[in-house]
Amino acid sequence: MWSCIGSTSPSTYLQHYAEWADRTNQYWKSYGVLTTDSFSIRTRRTYCKNKACKKHTPHKVTQYKKGKDSLSAQGKRRYDRKQSGYGGQTKPVFHKKAKTTKKVVLRLECTVCKTKHQLALKRCKHFELGGDKKQRGAAISF
Repeated sequence: MWSCIGSTSPSTYLQHYAEWADRTNQYWKSYGVLTTDSFSIRTRRTYCKNKACKKHTPHKVTQYKKGKDSLSAQGKRRYDRKQSGYGGQTKPVFHKKAKTTKKVVLRLECTVCKTKHQLALKRCKHFELGGDKKQRGAAISF
């Protein structure tokens, strides 16, 4: 059962697994993302695809947020027109939500040419950009 790693003991397997997990964390740390507690740094050096740069430059890191829905979009105008008047709800309301988290998307802005691109990370329940970790039950200071 444990022959794939050259030993028959489960303890050796666990040791190999621990080393693998350590290497994986080092890999993600090199990208500026810690997999253990989902903290990320505010600036990082990464490749800029713009014609002006075409090299690794410092990028400012922010978290992507969804913009406000436009009231003048065609679908919204059509929906509002259909909803107006008597008759109740006219289109199905979705209730079968499967996911409990969203994928974190980082917005990277090149400090040299101001070009922006996005980088999707893994799913996580809690994500913070830089700063200190918040202590559970700590008093809020102003």
